[in-house]
Amino acid sequence: MRHPARQLAALALALLLASGSVLAKPSNKWRLEFSGAAESPGEIVLRIAPIGGEPIDVTVAIEGNDGENRIAGKVRDALKAALKADYRLERDDGEDVLVKRRWGRPLFEVSLASSTVKAVRIHFDRE
Repeated sequence: MRHPARQLAALALALLLASGSVLAKPSNKWRLEFSGAAESPGEIVLRIAPIGGEPIDVTVAIEGNDGENRIAGKVRDALKAALKADYRLERDDGEDVLVKRRWGRPLFEVSLASSTVKAVRIHFDRE
């Protein structure tokens, strides 16, 4: 006999695990690695989610043909303006952005909320 409720629950669990949200782990420092040049103008929306706090969405306008170094610079500048004194922002190797919490601030997660820019890849590394 089939159990549709069990099958539905198993499917929901599989989708949650596949999304990565269940497996996300907060950190005190994140490295955002950008690769590829923008093949279209658009927006990248990054979500900074401190543990126990409200998530902050930061929108970054990207022009067509922006390279990975230019995109990393725009992202760093937008994050610095939005996150103020709670975080330190740096660029590393031109195409990487480091996001570090200041002492006493909670651990946090960084994720891609949305992107309308074609051909730009972002890899998120906890450090």
